[in-house]
Amino acid sequence: MAVKLMQGNEAIGWGAIAAGCRFFAGYPITPSTEVAELLSRELPRVGGKFIQMEDELASMAAIIGARIGGLKSMTATSGPGFSLMQENIGYAAIAEIPCVVVNVQRLGPSTGQPTAASQGDVMQARWGTHGDHPIIALAPTSVRQAFDLTVKAFDFSERYRTPVILLTDEIIGHMREPVELPDLKTIQIFEHNVTEKPEHFKAFRNTPDGVPPLAPFGVGYRYHITGLFHDEVGFPTQRLDEIDPWLERVNTKLERNIDEIALVETDYEPGARLALLSYGCSARTARHALKVARAGGRKVDMLSLLTIWPFPEKQVEALGERVERIIVPEMNRGQLAGEVERMVGRKKVVRVTRANGEMVTPQMVLDAMEA
Repeated sequence: MAVKLMQGNEAIGWGAIAAGCRFFAGYPITPSTEVAELLSRELPRVGGKFIQMEDELASMAAIIGARIGGLKSMTATSGPGFSLMQENIGYAAIAEIPCVVVNVQRLGPSTGQPTAASQGDVMQARWGTHGDHPIIALAPTSVRQAFDLTVKAFDFSERYRTPVILLTDEIIGHMREPVELPDLKTIQIFEHNVTEKPEHFKAFRNTPDGVPPLAPFGVGYRYHITGLFHDEVGFPTQRLDEIDPWLERVNTKLERNIDEIALVETDYEPGARLALLSYGCSARTARHALKVARAGGRKVDMLSLLTIWPFPEKQVEALGERVERIIVPEMNRGQLAGEVERMVGRKKVVRVTRANGEMVTPQMVLDAMEA
């Protein structure tokens, strides 16, 4: 495809189409609305369905139902809408229903400032819904990555039968960059291969790899789906010999595959004793500060997290062994910095935070290097 000047939210929409998304349900909310606008136009052209729902709770329910029916599905929202989706995100997690939830973060809490950027939903993405549950959250740092990680979100969602959150932000969502997308027809993502006959199919059986295949309704397969603890065919159960193996499988299936899921970008140089660690739009700030510091002769490492959850513990721990200090810039009060401190110790971590809607500046990062 030719190089195009593209907005981050547009790239998300095209990434969804490339990944095979054929159903979108959502409710307009700043700063994510452009995702819905693009898909309302483009999905019907590829045989897909777009529906504007009455609210975000219903939007999440609709994409769950669409995926059960066989259509890869997605919704997009921002902070207040993301809060409303949490109950059904938990339902998708316990029922192991693949779907993608885009959260273009804005300043909060509550309605906050709808047009101001934030990275304040990091912990909500992990623990927004009640109970122990696995989740994947990805965070792009550029418009092209918004496309690539949307595709990856669908692949992970299908491969591991789990909801995946694309945790972007207003800066990435609304910025425009020249982007050359790949041929959409060449993109492939994981597809479920059901070999059992319908009468033998168990939608929640405990397979060796931890992820049973998913068969859509309407093609001869019937199984029960519930938000309660359930047995291998989906019916509610209180038997511990059925509950415990299921709990173990569901809550470890991502850990077993962490090397494939934990996506990071590294820029290390020999002899560095200082590192920058960031994600999303703040990683762009960190990158600029890195260039300035290196131009001045300073040795600095940088680790950019594209996967936020599951947290890339191995990579962060290894960075802590390389350097003496890690500076973590982020647009909140230190939500991810706490995870870094958990891995490397509080004394090694320098927090550079801003939670007023303005970006962390390169100078703030440079000042932290000198402190």
